[in-house]
Amino acid sequence: MKDYSTAQWPTTHWHALDDGRVQCDVCPRECRMHEGQRGLCFVRGVEAGEVKLFTYGRSSGFCVDPIEKKPLNHFLPGTSVLSFGTAGCNLACKFCQNWDMSKSREMDTLADRATPEMLAAAAQRLKCASVAFTYNDPVVFMEYAMDVADACREAGVKSVAVTAGYINAAPRVEFYKHMDAANVDLKGFTERFYKKICGAELGAVLETLEYLKRETSVWFEITTLLIPDENDSDAELDQMTRWIMDKLGPDVPLHFTAFHPDWKMMDKAHTPPATLTRARNIARANGLHYVYTGNVHDSAGSSTYCVGCGKRVIERDWYELGEWQLDAAGKCLHCGTRLPGVFDGAAGNWGAKRMPVRLAAMAR
Repeated sequence: MKDYSTAQWPTTHWHALDDGRVQCDVCPRECRMHEGQRGLCFVRGVEAGEVKLFTYGRSSGFCVDPIEKKPLNHFLPGTSVLSFGTAGCNLACKFCQNWDMSKSREMDTLADRATPEMLAAAAQRLKCASVAFTYNDPVVFMEYAMDVADACREAGVKSVAVTAGYINAAPRVEFYKHMDAANVDLKGFTERFYKKICGAELGAVLETLEYLKRETSVWFEITTLLIPDENDSDAELDQMTRWIMDKLGPDVPLHFTAFHPDWKMMDKAHTPPATLTRARNIARANGLHYVYTGNVHDSAGSSTYCVGCGKRVIERDWYELGEWQLDAAGKCLHCGTRLPGVFDGAAGNWGAKRMPVRLAAMAR
């Protein structure tokens, strides 16, 4: 039986250095820390000569969302997902739209507590088909996320990682053994963008995407937030979508979403809808079958079309589903072509609503 009385949790992906410091091996940052220091993520640090996680069992909040908000369009469409995050992040994106949580160094931001078993039970009670680790990157709280995923699997609830994919090879293998689905942020397609805007490196993210495709059965989709004059040029979009086609194939869904000014990029304009459409057209011209626009009302760009006959099989407007032309197994009712993804019967009917939840109150 695990002791959940402390948020300080032992971890395994680290090693001691000859100079007395301890190196965290979870992500490519490989933070090297003295006793009492924290890594850049601020939630993993050294105590008693070991790297520990300081946010196990604590959350910045829980909310029931539509699965399309993650965004996942081919994973149990129309169902609800119990979403939560903790604090901290291993990237430093200047445009972060959850910066109050991902950049928090205040542990009192973590207002709610929940054991893995409590979370699985809450998802069942709330009739959520899945639990999503989101708001901040689950890579930095991987021990908690994996335990929650295991408890959910026993309860018949699936687990979703919403992540930047910035993780080293060994923890990557361990982490994704526990996940059913993922949405990976491919934030741009140049090392300049990753270094200047995100404080990271592109290569590790591409390795994660290739690993997911070649080595796992995890259903995954990709999201790129298009920022005007930063990662939205025709040349970069062409290069990125050609890479996806070549390395991952035509059936991995790709979401182009609209940027709004936030955190350290308040001087940037909103992404014009025309930019999203332009990006979608480039991706489709390069052979990708399922390319979506997001954070805008665009039914044509957010709906799903059958590759076999061209008919619309899932109508969407933002997070709302409309016309549904698939059978229980995800096959087109017009021509029988199976849509790639995870389908289980008819579409869910959760809709676009967002419902905050206090798990501590539910447990009383």
